[in-house]
Order: sequence, then structure tokens, then C-alpha cells
Amino acid sequence: MPHYSGLPVTVVIPTLNEADRLPDCLRSVRWAAEVIVADAGSTDGTASVALHLGARVIEARGVTIAGQRNAAIALATQPWVLALDADERVTPELVKSIRAAVATPRADAYRIHFRNRYLGAPMERGGWGRDWHVRFSRASRFWKVQRVHEHLDHDGPVADLDGHIDHDSYRSLEHQLSKVATYSRWGADDLQRRGTRVGFSHLALRPFWRFVKCYVLQGAWREGRRGLILSVVHAWSAFAKYAVLWDLQRQAAESARAAPNRATRALDVAPGTRDRIAAGEHVTSVA
Repeated sequence: MPHYSGLPVTVVIPTLNEADRLPDCLRSVRWAAEVIVADAGSTDGTASVALHLGARVIEARGVTIAGQRNAAIALATQPWVLALDADERVTPELVKSIRAAVATPRADAYRIHFRNRYLGAPMERGGWGRDWHVRFSRASRFWKVQRVHEHLDHDGPVADLDGHIDHDSYRSLEHQLSKVATYSRWGADDLQRRGTRVGFSHLALRPFWRFVKCYVLQGAWREGRRGLILSVVHAWSAFAKYAVLWDLQRQAAESARAAPNRATRALDVAPGTRDRIAAGEHVTSVA
């Protein structure tokens, strides 16, 4: 069993059925003093794999990915935290940069460049070549809890680290489409809580713009079929989120319209009472 020792960093990794991808992730962070895997109830042996490779495993069911990360950060014993996902790998250049940041801090939070693979090959266009995320920070920083586009909640300056995180985004196109369905519902839920109303532009113009931006402006067309597929899926994800939101609002409106009828049917009405209710009279009791 590997023994984690070295830099004063806790690596936190949220998981759900990641037994196949987690080993490479864990092997890339053997330089860290501590690794905590926050598992959301995997059924494929993810927890056993993590324990076998020397990580500490905690259970974090029923929370968002940000919530899983926060649960692990709350238990961190090291002053610095690196947030990873199971499909990500730390490069040697990044380890060197983290070592320098720990020795001589320039900020409390740091951005890291992601090198993404998509459907079996590197993807540098379609916006994926300029993919930076704040993932390394002091252990006093936690993640903003929301289902979609979770991010580290921090203030003050952010510095950049050299090196990369290698990210193999999806196991397959089917895997990507299943995640799009999940994130569409989560995104719709977030928008509904904010009171967003769906209009024509949400259902037609936003998806169209998403495709044009990815395929034409960001050059995904130069990636061949993979670039076309990526652009279409990006557009579909935008459409699906607002279509689900529209459907949620439609269902809520139908329920609101049906409520008075259900209330009326529930009354054990006496003769003439239904007519009085229809006429708008206030009925305090029914014989």
C-alpha cells in the first residue's frame, strides 16, 4: 500500500462509481501528504480502490460535488488543498510549481491550466485550449455549493501555476450525453429558484449562438468530426436546460390552475353550496 508523504497538501477527490478511473488519479498525487476521497455512495468498489491505494475515504451522500469537496476540506490536516476529480491527472510540471507555491506563496488561491481529451484525442479548440480553473488554495477556502458551475469561494488575488492537469472528460459520447441530461435538470432547478422565465431567445438563440461560438469562433471545425460533435452537444446542452425549465414552469402552472378544482371537489358539499362557491361567496363551513 502506498504511503502518502511529502508536500503539505491535502488532495480532495469527489467520487461516484469511479473505480476504473480513480487509480491513475491517485497515482499522480503520491507526492501529497494526504488524500481524501469523498464518495457519494459508489456501488462499483470505488471506496475499496481508494483505500487500497492509500487514500482516506469519507461518505458524502446526497450532496453536490461542491458539497463533497467541502466535506473533505473540513477534515483536511494540511494547510493547502488541491481539488481534483477522478478523471484528472497531475503532471510533474504542476507538482514542481505547487512545491514552489507552498515554499513561497504568492496568493491564497491558484489557477491551473487543463489539457483536455475528448473522444479519444486531445482537444485544444472549441474553447478547450484556454481552460483554466482555480483548484489549488489554502485549506481555509471552501467551494460555493451549487449543482452546476461550482467554484471555489475566494477573495483576493489569484495566481497561475505552471504545468497542467490532464483531463479525460468522458468515457464515451454516451457518457457525455447522460451527464448533459443530469446537468440540464440541475441547471433548470437553479434557474427556477432564481425566478428565470423562459423566452424564445433561451430556446432558439442561445443554443444557436453556443454552436456558432464553439464551432466557428473557437475553431472546433478544425478538429473534424469530434469538433462538430462537441459543438452540437454544447448547443444541445443549452437547449435542454431551458427546455427542462420551461417544462417545470408548465407543470407548476397546470398544478396552480388545477388546485381550486381539487379544493372544490374535496368539499363534502351540501345542496346549493357548489353554486355559492362558483358565485364567489365565502363559505366557512359545510353542513
